[in-house]
Amino acid sequence: MLNTEYLIVGNSAGGIAAAEAIREVDTAGTIIIVTDEPYAAYSRPLISKYLSRERDLEGMLYRPADFYSSNGINLIAGSKAVRLNPDEHILELESGELISWDKLLIASGGTPITPEIDGLDKKGVFSFTTLDDAKAIDGFLTEGSSVLVIGGGLIGISVTEALVRRGASVSVIEMKDRILNTMLDEIGSAMAAEAVKGAGVRIMANRTVTEIKGGNLVSCVNLDNGESIPCSLVVVAIGVVPRVELVQGTGIEVNRGIVVDRTMATSHPDVYACGDAVEAYDFILDTNRAIPIWPSAYIGGRVAGFNMAGVRKEYGGGTALNSLNYFGLDIVSAGIVVPPQEGYEALTKTNGGAYKKLLLRDNTIVGMICIGDIDKAGILYGLMRDRTDVGDFKDKLLDDDFGLISLPRGLWQERLGAMPLVGAVPQLDRQGRT
Repeated sequence: MLNTEYLIVGNSAGGIAAAEAIREVDTAGTIIIVTDEPYAAYSRPLISKYLSRERDLEGMLYRPADFYSSNGINLIAGSKAVRLNPDEHILELESGELISWDKLLIASGGTPITPEIDGLDKKGVFSFTTLDDAKAIDGFLTEGSSVLVIGGGLIGISVTEALVRRGASVSVIEMKDRILNTMLDEIGSAMAAEAVKGAGVRIMANRTVTEIKGGNLVSCVNLDNGESIPCSLVVVAIGVVPRVELVQGTGIEVNRGIVVDRTMATSHPDVYACGDAVEAYDFILDTNRAIPIWPSAYIGGRVAGFNMAGVRKEYGGGTALNSLNYFGLDIVSAGIVVPPQEGYEALTKTNGGAYKKLLLRDNTIVGMICIGDIDKAGILYGLMRDRTDVGDFKDKLLDDDFGLISLPRGLWQERLGAMPLVGAVPQLDRQGRT
């Protein structure tokens, strides 16, 4: 049996952030990271770049190759955690090996949503959440392949662009009335759809796939309107749900995701959780919910790591936050983008191919969309995150020259002098690194 002071299940943003936070406090305590993937930590947002052949694995690494050795971390890769006994502090791996731990972090991520469609077991049907998914599609794809992507959200559009770059003919099926509907309003979705269609992609909204046809290999799909679309590949890219099977039956509280408090602790005193697997605090909705995005996983992991090492930190909260560049469009969105009821004020500005929108409630920003012009998105998100009353200067928020100097003197001086906090959203570059 292996023994360790800190055990981390999951080797992506949350797990790595936790290990780094632990090492800032405890340079000697033993750390084991367990992952069912056979790779060092890589940036999941870059799997589309792998599929498009713009990046190789080395160019996707989330941390340097010597990260584990230089931080005294024992990485157990390619080994799935299958059974947890939190009271005995024992984790069992698929190999049968047991690990005894003092503090545990579950950063197991999300599981791809699988719709109930006949024919999902045919060869040529893929998910798109891991590097192995991208590798599998790459090995099946040929020049001029006809591909049907199920899902017009962030994952679906990212794989669609990669497929187009590989010369495939792509159709996107979206069950809602527009693509990117959770992160954009109608105007934003229309702009995105125009860019996607401009690349030769067919978008079919308000449609669902009822059956995937063929022998052992995919040959076509049938839609709910009776239309049949020939294709050789199907990519299911609807999204993910929290991966919670490891804690089921253990007594650890689970709702849709693993329930955690503001220290990222679960209902068991020595077990923490973060990332796509949990329901964490959303500062806009003022409730806990699943927020499956990279920055929230990273921040939650750091908070968990500090607390595991005995330094109390609290998660300031996250919210829906997406930054992307596909089909030539720079897009940043956060928070509530379509008001669910009355009582919201919308500020909008359209300038050529750029579109900006802020949603306000009681003179605080609760949602934002920036398309084409994203230079001020960081400042706007900061005001939103800090719950700043913008009533005195809201008429300037969408000005082209808006910046820190546009804020009331006391406010911008405070911001210039402020030090980064644990709860601050990390800036991500185009490679998904912090």
